[in-house]
Amino acid sequence: MAGGLILLYVRGINLSVSAAVGFISLFGVAVMSGLLYVADINARRRTPGLSLREAVVQGARVQFRPRLVLIVVTVLGMLPAALARGIGSDIQHPLATVVVGGLLATLILTLFALPAIYVLADRLRAPQRQVTEAD
Repeated sequence: MAGGLILLYVRGINLSVSAAVGFISLFGVAVMSGLLYVADINARRRTPGLSLREAVVQGARVQFRPRLVLIVVTVLGMLPAALARGIGSDIQHPLATVVVGGLLATLILTLFALPAIYVLADRLRAPQRQVTEAD
């Protein structure tokens, strides 16, 4: 959502109903992308002998191309709506701007921030697992 807000601000577009619809669709795509990524890492962690770091790196490698293709195709599809100047463009501008900015931020955050958060969450959860296993 940060990318959508930043691009709205940069382009000088006010938050509107159209932009809110863009945020709703963006939220769905971002959640789907994150869930698929985490599911891939969880499946790799079940592999014997594979460390957490290796599972996260392999998951990032495998998920990079599908995410990149999804985002590039969507951005290319929404770019004409974001740049349109004709009749009805006042509705298209906010929605397309939110989707384009949000998807670009989603690509960066999903591929770089999500792995770091996954590792940190696992490290924070590890001491709790040891305490409950000892009891």
